[in-house]
Amino acid sequence: MDKSPHKSEFVSVNGIRLHYLDWGGSGPVLLFLPGLGCNAHIFDQFALRFTDRFHVLALTRRGHGLSDHPETGYDIETLTEDIYEFLNTLKIEQVILAGHSMAHIEVSHFAVQHPERVLALIYLDAAYDRTSESYKNMVANNPLRQIPLPGQGVDHYSVEEFFAAVKVDYPGLASVWCDALEAQGMEEIKVAPDGKIVETQSEAIGGACMNTLKSYVPEEAKIKLPALGIYAVNNCEYYIADWMTEEQKTQVREHFVLRNDPWQEENIANFKTNMPHARVVVIPRGHHFCFLKKEEEVYAAMRDFLQFSD
Repeated sequence: MDKSPHKSEFVSVNGIRLHYLDWGGSGPVLLFLPGLGCNAHIFDQFALRFTDRFHVLALTRRGHGLSDHPETGYDIETLTEDIYEFLNTLKIEQVILAGHSMAHIEVSHFAVQHPERVLALIYLDAAYDRTSESYKNMVANNPLRQIPLPGQGVDHYSVEEFFAAVKVDYPGLASVWCDALEAQGMEEIKVAPDGKIVETQSEAIGGACMNTLKSYVPEEAKIKLPALGIYAVNNCEYYIADWMTEEQKTQVREHFVLRNDPWQEENIANFKTNMPHARVVVIPRGHHFCFLKKEEEVYAAMRDFLQFSD
């Protein structure tokens, strides 16, 4: 449910309409960018904490939420151009970019293409290399891809039933469920003609976004701007559901120890090498939606990086 005090607006760029939220505030512009499958509402509760020192916005990329869902334009160049034209239309000269998850690629590529428009970069559990062999091995051997979900193949005819099933199937989401997550979820679903609740994003668009994400070679070594990399590590317990068998739980834990955790460590080391001037904050027992589950730690890291105090 949307309870956050913001303006909900649209802007026309590159022949499509993009949806954005504006929490107001004065000072430099802080623009939040959501991850794959999410929209601007995911920042509803977190964005408010910055309005006393920044003008805070969040943009929903094409193919998500209330933004248009064209069949094309999910390559990194077009996604970055969308942000560029968004800023131009709103007459924003410079911006602090804070991106979660998939937004890593937009944040970095925008900084490479338009460094003069960026004041600073913030990666919210985002700066990962998905072209690496370690990533491919991790995905190929992820037991979570093989474990059948309780709600698999079950249709739902009310929003309440749909969200309840999501929380059962995905304990990681259940552990961070809140008004912001529900508000963003409401804009990622619709009622089909037969009354069934379905996702608004097509498989083709989701696949196109994922292909772009998995083919993007990190460009951090080219970036000299102030940057903060926040990493949420050792988070396997969030992915273990009560309905899993003991064997399945063991498989998930072993997967994180053998593949996921080393992959994260590899990425943190690479980030430090490629951006030696950047600040890195590692949150133990973190959560991919770190700004929801570990809000205080993430807020403190951003506050220190952006050099202001309460």
